[in-house]
Amino acid sequence: MAIPVIDFSKLNGDERAKTLAEIANACEEWGFFQLVNNGIAEELLERVKKVSSEFYKVEREENFKNSKVVNLLNESGDEKLENVDWEDVITLADDNVSEWSYQTSGFQETMKEFRYELKILAEKIMEVMDENLGLPKGYMKKAFNGEGGENNAFFGTKLCHYPPCPNPEKVTGLRAHTDAGGVILLFQDDEVGGLQVLKDGEWIDVQPLKNTIVINTGDQIEVLSNGRYKSAWHRVLSTIDGNRLSIASFYNPSLKATIAPAPQLVKETNEEMDQTYPKFVFGDYMSVYVQQKFLPKEPRFQAARAV
Repeated sequence: MAIPVIDFSKLNGDERAKTLAEIANACEEWGFFQLVNNGIAEELLERVKKVSSEFYKVEREENFKNSKVVNLLNESGDEKLENVDWEDVITLADDNVSEWSYQTSGFQETMKEFRYELKILAEKIMEVMDENLGLPKGYMKKAFNGEGGENNAFFGTKLCHYPPCPNPEKVTGLRAHTDAGGVILLFQDDEVGGLQVLKDGEWIDVQPLKNTIVINTGDQIEVLSNGRYKSAWHRVLSTIDGNRLSIASFYNPSLKATIAPAPQLVKETNEEMDQTYPKFVFGDYMSVYVQQKFLPKEPRFQAARAV
């Protein structure tokens, strides 16, 4: 099995209905799919890879060599490491642009341009989800913004590197989890694999494909769709060779946004609403998530309702 690969450009042609169906099936059956011809210029994608690689070598590599996880692995003996990840990560967001004081030439400008294009793509994908679910155009975007604003939704980017690991059987790159937020857009390494998604009880490799954007649905899309679209468990394996690049961007609700199943997708039974997915404030959900990221998601939904 392989996760679906979808040509996003065909939404604008004679194959629109077929492409919509492919995206709907990917959201329902996988929670993961890859977009080719995604509208982001190849020149920009190549530039992103170049500056990200230079950034790690110049500004992060030495720090990682002296990091907690490296020291733990060196001291672990025969024991497998738990509760740590073999990754180097920084977070880029609109509200911390002033802190982007990086030395790598072109890094700030390139990442700002890339994030701008990704945000546009994320909103297009949400409109496709609206259409496939029979929701009004812009429903998800409005839900994510919450009351009283057009630009309250959060858009953040995690720039990760998974350096070569001398004992990959003893530590994972990133432990299995589902993503807390909405739509996740991943620009992953062209050559070095390691990302896997759980499908029908089996871990499936997310195959590296040059200059594609991997899309996955987070927990809030599962709630808004009333379970039609599931957030998928995924993980990253560490590898003995290669330094895997992973740039994951998250289009998430505002912390003040109230998230609940879309009324159009909830069936009334005995005059009571189906409460499989409760209504909650996203900030409350995140407070639970940071404590339970690597645990089953279902108790998180109920805990957020109880806050």
